[in-house]
Amino acid sequence: MWKNKNVWIILMGEFIAGIGLWLGIIGNLEFMQRHIPSDFKKSLIMFAGLLAGVMVGPLAGRLIDQASKKKILLYAGFGRVVSVVFMFLALHFDNVWYMVFFMVAIQISAAFYFPALQAVIPLVVRDQDLLQMNGMHMNVATIARIAGTSIGGVLLVVLSLEYMYGFSMLAYALLFASTYLLEFQDTPVQPSKNATNQKAGFTEVFRILKEVPVAFNTLVLNIIPLLFIGGFNLMVINISEMQKDPAIKGLLYTVEGVAFMLGAFFVKYASKRTSPQRLMYTYSFIIAFAHLSLFFSNIKWMSLVSFTIFGLGVGGFFPVASTVFQTKIAKTYHGRLFSFRNMFERVMFQVVLLATGLFLDTIGLQYMVLIFGLVSLLILFLLLSRPKAMSLETKESQSS
Repeated sequence: MWKNKNVWIILMGEFIAGIGLWLGIIGNLEFMQRHIPSDFKKSLIMFAGLLAGVMVGPLAGRLIDQASKKKILLYAGFGRVVSVVFMFLALHFDNVWYMVFFMVAIQISAAFYFPALQAVIPLVVRDQDLLQMNGMHMNVATIARIAGTSIGGVLLVVLSLEYMYGFSMLAYALLFASTYLLEFQDTPVQPSKNATNQKAGFTEVFRILKEVPVAFNTLVLNIIPLLFIGGFNLMVINISEMQKDPAIKGLLYTVEGVAFMLGAFFVKYASKRTSPQRLMYTYSFIIAFAHLSLFFSNIKWMSLVSFTIFGLGVGGFFPVASTVFQTKIAKTYHGRLFSFRNMFERVMFQVVLLATGLFLDTIGLQYMVLIFGLVSLLILFLLLSRPKAMSLETKESQSS
């Protein structure tokens, strides 16, 4: 796998673009803090971008399946570069509306780019290398997140926001240029007797998910890590206030990031001992346990342990989940499948974010994590109690 230049292009592109992404996010937060005093209005601006991404999801899925995936990556990459122009306009005119246009443009580009990338990965690596590739890809994204936020914090002190977005645009431009170097067999699906299915959009995805229980269960299991991730930042802030220790925020992000990379690294070895299906249930239980253990988050070392456990669990879960989708579903449906998954996760993220804010204001962190943890265990119980689905999954794992 490491002799494949496409692998290096994808990983290097993810690292560079990831730094640009987080530089932009740090810049966005600073711009909103300067010009938008209301937290509710800040959330509306972020929601506008996410909503735009969700609305174009069905179109993105169809185009990724029907057109050249490399062209989709190039157009989406170019869209990310151009979208930064709106932030330069926002800074020049001190106008928040330009930032709204930026959020919409960048999220629409992302709605095409990330599903297309997930559909490309199975085309450039062998099936037996998919789990390792997905793990490495997520590790690189995590390293880019840590590096991007660190660099962004330093640049805010010594440079203006124009430079922040300039570096962000440069990173997106480098990603756009590197995409040209990708070489793989990319044969778009030609409209023929399956043209009706190609135009069916997500209805075909629903049918496929019903026919492949392991894929449906994987999609449902995605809710468990999203219950944690959706309220991640709010929980970090709340724990810091509860412990009256501002420094704990950095420690929580650090231990989670390091644990995530370790989980993604060791999942390749765990996959040699058990099936991907069993791994997903195991990692889901670990994440649920991490959520429940936050009941003791008033204790400093316990909160660090909880975030470490979560990092290990989610670092293993997502590579396995991506591999299941890539191997159990026919490649002709990958565009629509990953677009639907992207939409599903965006919607769930918003729901969990709103629920987290509501619960923190009403019942507090400790009782909230008990509710979310129990919901996670209930999801696991309901899926594991489906004997028909479980028997089908066992047959699939034995035949693969």
